Amino acid sequence: MVYITRGLVEVLLELAADADPGHVTTGLSVTQASALEGAAADALDPETPVFTDFFLPDPGNSVNAVFGVTLSTPATETQGRFVSHPVEELAVTRKDDLAQVIFVAVPPWDKSETAFGAFDRSGDRLPLEILDAEPPVDHLE
Repeated sequence: MVYITRGLVEVLLELAADADPGHVTTGLSVTQASALEGAAADALDPETPVFTDFFLPDPGNSVNAVFGVTLSTPATETQGRFVSHPVEELAVTRKDDLAQVIFVAVPPWDKSETAFGAFDRSGDRLPLEILDAEPPVDHLE
């Protein structure tokens, strides 16, 4: 089972809608369930990884466009990848950046149940649970 917060799904679908008819791809990271707030997270094993955060996509980065490498986001910080497919089906394609877990979104962007799915590197659909939980708030000091 793959877990992701509802807030993250909503933000990712908004990014996809804003980029349409283009696509979006960005790294996603996890937080342990024990650090989340909400009854849905409390029901999980405390060490369960839940996708909670994303890195802002940088469409102007020519290195990323040519080589698929985001220099500002170390690979060790992302356990997943999000890609949007404005005109394709809800599936992993050969053009997608791969990760351990790939989240794919397709229009209509406001329907998270039918427009959003999780897949493994080989393109097999993974069971997905969208949690009503909040990640910890980071404060800059």
